Amino acid sequence: MIEELSIAVRGQGLYPITDRVAPVVAGAGRDEGLCTLFIRHTSASLLIQENYDDSARVDLEAWLNRLVPENDPLYTHTLEGPDDMPSHIKSALTATQLSIPFRDGALLLGTWQGIYLWEHRRHPGRRQVVVHL
Repeated sequence: MIEELSIAVRGQGLYPITDRVAPVVAGAGRDEGLCTLFIRHTSASLLIQENYDDSARVDLEAWLNRLVPENDPLYTHTLEGPDDMPSHIKSALTATQLSIPFRDGALLLGTWQGIYLWEHRRHPGRRQVVVHL
């Protein structure tokens, strides 16, 4: 089974999507299996991260922005603005695909784990995430 989710983003940041993925798994009518998520973009990524304390996500975002700064003079791919090349590097350093087992219609995430779309561009838009069971 394949379903595609369209996720609205307002700019850079981690957007929780567990509540969008879980109903797909629950409604599939399968006892167990593997849920694979794939983001169809080169400037955003997917992440499993702590879902309890927002400061963990704020710190991750700040750290990655420091590691991959905008306006680095080494960048030649700047056609779409100063956040363009950094967003591709951030996507390459993180993940464009996740695999999460499920049982009895529920994702087998840990107590404090959540699924996030990590938007690396500054502008708002929509991102497509493919869910395959």
